[in-house]
Amino acid sequence: MPVFVSRFRFAVAVVFLGLAVSGCGYNNIPTAEESAKAKWADVQNNYQRRADLIPNLVATVQGYAKQEADVLTRVVESRAKATSIRIDAGQLTDPDKLKQVTDAQNQLSGALGRLIAVSENYPDLKSNQNFLALQSQLEGTENRISVSRKDYIEAVRVYNTELKTFPGLLWASTFFRANKPMAEFAANDAAQSAPQVKF
Repeated sequence: MPVFVSRFRFAVAVVFLGLAVSGCGYNNIPTAEESAKAKWADVQNNYQRRADLIPNLVATVQGYAKQEADVLTRVVESRAKATSIRIDAGQLTDPDKLKQVTDAQNQLSGALGRLIAVSENYPDLKSNQNFLALQSQLEGTENRISVSRKDYIEAVRVYNTELKTFPGLLWASTFFRANKPMAEFAANDAAQSAPQVKF
């Protein structure tokens, strides 16, 4: 009987410990980390969608605006740079790497803005159904990028807060010492001022 009692006590202790650990916030750090990584993947997915739309847009505009070669070249070069800089989930704690990605994407946004502004000079282009459809898709993609950035910012806020507040602070200083705060998404200085459009 004493063996049965000691096994029963051990089983009860294991169940109690399991319940205590599950309710104490141990899982919050990995859950928040995975959520932030998933939100970053969504940001990258939308960046890729935009990059995929650009060749079609450029080809459509080229047929109408041959003299705007420098604008088209800037768009193509910005797209190439933006798609060459990648950041994986393991690098989300590196603010410099995130800034490189952000800067490249901001340059691409600026180049696309100039391309759309140039199209205003070409009435035939403005009425072209392919151009209008591509422009609409790009606008939708820009909105998706904005929403996915906002979601990523919130997921990083939750994760970073969990690392700094109780009880997450206890877990971060013991079992999750390798976990570092993730870099926050920040707009560049140029985003604070309205873009200048010159014809």
